[in-house]
Amino acid sequence: MEKVTGIGGLFFRAKDPAALAAWYEEHLGVSRVPTDYDTPAWMQAAGPTVFAPFSENTDYFGRPEQAWMLNFRVNDLDAMAAQLEAAGIKVERDLEEYPNGRFARIYDPEGNPIELWEPENPR
Repeated sequence: MEKVTGIGGLFFRAKDPAALAAWYEEHLGVSRVPTDYDTPAWMQAAGPTVFAPFSENTDYFGRPEQAWMLNFRVNDLDAMAAQLEAAGIKVERDLEEYPNGRFARIYDPEGNPIELWEPENPR
């Protein structure tokens, strides 16, 4: 069976796409979509990726109308949290340490939840 090799993009609606793309680039280092074919797109580090459909009535994402949530891997959750807080972004740390790592949550300017994950064995 032929299988996909990874996620090639994440596409979603935004009230202000340009401002939101700038926020992700400034605070999380996710480069904006290139405007030409010579500029490389954002490259993520190899590592685990969880693909997990949730029950339609989950409250894990926050707002009931929220249909998706991003989870970004980070090497150093404490350093990332400090960087975000210094920029005025509220970071909700999950104080529990799980067998697969540590987590925190932030929200982008449009209220979309973003989970930050420091895997147990960062790469």
